[in-house]
Amino acid sequence: MEHGIFFLIGGLILGFSMAWNLGANDVANAMASAVGARAITIKQAVFIAGTLNVIGAVFIGGHVTETIRKGIVSIDKLSSSPDLVMIGCFSALFAASFWVFLATWAEMPVSSTHSIVGGMLGFGIIAGGPGVVHWGRVFEIVASWVISPFFSATLGFIMFTIIRKFILEREDVKRWTKNLGPLFIGFSVFIMSMSFFLKTPLGKKLKLSGLSCVSLSLLLCLISIIIGLLLIKRWITRRSRMGVEDVFRRLQIFTSCYVALSQGANDVANAVGPLAAIYFIVTTGKIQTQIPVPTVFLAFGGVGIAIGIFTFGYKVIRTLGFRITQLTNTRGFSMDTGTATTVLIASKLGLPVSTTHAAVGAVIGVGLARGFEAVNLKIVFKIIIYWLITLPTVAITCIGIFKLLTFIFL
Repeated sequence: MEHGIFFLIGGLILGFSMAWNLGANDVANAMASAVGARAITIKQAVFIAGTLNVIGAVFIGGHVTETIRKGIVSIDKLSSSPDLVMIGCFSALFAASFWVFLATWAEMPVSSTHSIVGGMLGFGIIAGGPGVVHWGRVFEIVASWVISPFFSATLGFIMFTIIRKFILEREDVKRWTKNLGPLFIGFSVFIMSMSFFLKTPLGKKLKLSGLSCVSLSLLLCLISIIIGLLLIKRWITRRSRMGVEDVFRRLQIFTSCYVALSQGANDVANAVGPLAAIYFIVTTGKIQTQIPVPTVFLAFGGVGIAIGIFTFGYKVIRTLGFRITQLTNTRGFSMDTGTATTVLIASKLGLPVSTTHAAVGAVIGVGLARGFEAVNLKIVFKIIIYWLITLPTVAITCIGIFKLLTFIFL
């Protein structure tokens, strides 16, 4: 472990770089719909998302993470070579960070989770051969490229269709907004509550069982419906579609804030997970499947995400918020709801889902609710190409970096 200090310092730099890239690229998942629908400005979006990502990372983020992200590599077969694992985590972090930066520069939304998985895949193949890779897990990830955007597109399509049929196309839109608006608020609060309580570090701290999570979420849902009844009466002042959009503008800001908060909680592990593994190996000389993540690392990652949002976050926001389809507040709310519901269901089922893929799918689904001509298919195809090449590109890059570092240090 004579080179441990080098890899620890380098890991800190790369961990911060990965967190910066997460903020620069993934912030679009949370705030693009609100900006695209002009509920808030880009400056407001990056400030809100930056603040909520730090809070989510520090207070809700996982304090225990898998050493090999998403169980992509069998740690048991590499436990006798902590140096290799340390260099592998370093190489994966380097390759993933570089790829997400290139995608952000091109204003293309890519999955940070799948980028890290690609790095770990490349490291596993070169360090231990194909036998150490859990190929079933790789297949699940590849399948999620289709499943998560399709599912979120379907949910976004259904949600906007319901809003359009039962509110926007009614003669008395004001009355129907008052009647149905609180139900949309209740549904959103239920999804958010379940996301934060069910099988999460926060839920474990509160010692909540599955039934307790559902019961508490339903209680919060009912309370929010009652509050919604009172608020919507104050919010809606015009008997027109613009009056409806006024209401959903407020709801959309709320749902976008939720996505930003949950992102900080979930995605910070992509930056600090490999960093925590390097730190654990350097300080103990051992490796294990589950390792503790110091709170200072979560804060470190959260701050990196926030700085990425402040400095470069506007680039991908432009693509997701303006270039795929034209967004209004009702469409943006439908997009956020589709994204949040998809991520909740998939993550609780243990499926490797990308918030990026879900968000892109949702905005496409909302656009398709108005017909194919409402969606910029050229941009969609370009985004899909970036998705398809993420895993192999990062894996190959990681292999090259790993080979170089092992040649130099081992």
